[in-house]
Amino acid sequence: GINAEYGKQWYQRRVRGLSEKFISTMNAAEKRHHEERAARGASIWLTTLPLREHGFVINKQEWWDYMAVRYGFELEGVPHICPCGKTNSMEHSLSCAKGGFVYLRHNQLRDLTANLCHEAGCKDVTVEPRLLPLTGETLKLKSANTANDARLDVSARGVWSPGDKTFLDFRVFNSLAPTNASLPLERALLKHEDEKKRVYNERVLEVEKSTFSPVVCSTLGAFGEEAIKFYRQIAVLLANKTGQTYQTTIRYIRQRLQFCVLKTTVASLRGFKGNKCTRYAADNNDINLLYQYNNLTHAF
Repeated sequence: GINAEYGKQWYQRRVRGLSEKFISTMNAAEKRHHEERAARGASIWLTTLPLREHGFVINKQEWWDYMAVRYGFELEGVPHICPCGKTNSMEHSLSCAKGGFVYLRHNQLRDLTANLCHEAGCKDVTVEPRLLPLTGETLKLKSANTANDARLDVSARGVWSPGDKTFLDFRVFNSLAPTNASLPLERALLKHEDEKKRVYNERVLEVEKSTFSPVVCSTLGAFGEEAIKFYRQIAVLLANKTGQTYQTTIRYIRQRLQFCVLKTTVASLRGFKGNKCTRYAADNNDINLLYQYNNLTHAF
């Protein structure tokens, strides 16, 4: 037993030393990609069975594209000029607002999380809940949102304690953007969490008398600490409800989250970003003419 434990520790030190030596040869961009790949749960999709009923199926193009994003490879078969008029690149594709894919990433993760809250047995789950208006309350932070029509992304009761409400607000940021790539991954995640807290945390605590959790995630599936704590709690509730172990449940949740991020990220790379299709609007005169024409042809 002692020899086996010593051998295990020696092997771990050896692997850690080789890993650190390998990382030291990387440039800044390669180190950042490595950080993202090594984030908790970010690679779980690679060992997931392709079960269609759970949405764990992707085609070969999606697989190649996401591997290109993960390792910083050049994308093949994409136009050099984006429909917005700017030079196309992987970083630009993930940030370009044309086509609505930035909103798609946000909304899909929001809706998936609301469904997970339902499945875990939370009550009063609401998408885009309206916050209570301010009636004389003063908030200390100037960055706090004081609008009477302010909304957050999801609210649910029973996450941390029975009957108490929790509010969530989501952000899926482009980890390849210069403002994010210049920071270590942990600091980039913390920066986005703090931005959300400065806008909403005080109002939720003081006016709603509830809790607030910012759910921050990168386009490569690295989640912030606040999000990790929240999904762990959802896993506890879901495991208690279904009778499954916590380990099985948190793995299932991470799989669903990673495939959600994966699919919406690769959609940004090759999704249609041209002008919207114009629909033909038929009026009553068009329908009447068509009806008369059909009657005439049948008469002959």
